[in-house]
Amino acid sequence: MLIRYKKNHEKIAMGLLSFMPEEKDVKKLQQTIREYETNDNWHLFLWKEDDVIGAIGIRIEDEINAVIQHISVNPSHRNSGIGKKMVKEVHQMYGDKYAVCADDLTQQFYNKCSDTDEENGKED
Repeated sequence: MLIRYKKNHEKIAMGLLSFMPEEKDVKKLQQTIREYETNDNWHLFLWKEDDVIGAIGIRIEDEINAVIQHISVNPSHRNSGIGKKMVKEVHQMYGDKYAVCADDLTQQFYNKCSDTDEENGKED
């Protein structure tokens, strides 16, 4: 299930976000976390099962779009549908108020999630 990021999750969130290629630099990663903590339009969620194993970050843009700008899953839990579950929950949380979409960095994964839904006869 998705839980809202809190300061006490900082280390795990930074660890998960560091798997994203553009977040490898520690200073950049710290800046990203600060943005999630201080910018009301940036929302970070963590995926928790027994442990926190995923992260998804949303940016509200122009009061119209909810843009998925970060998505990461612990490597030992990849290919088990966690990323797709996070995208689906974001659609459930934001889809009534915003057009949920992806940025350039998350677009390929986002499309993969949508393609899988269409193949299974499901649409968000």
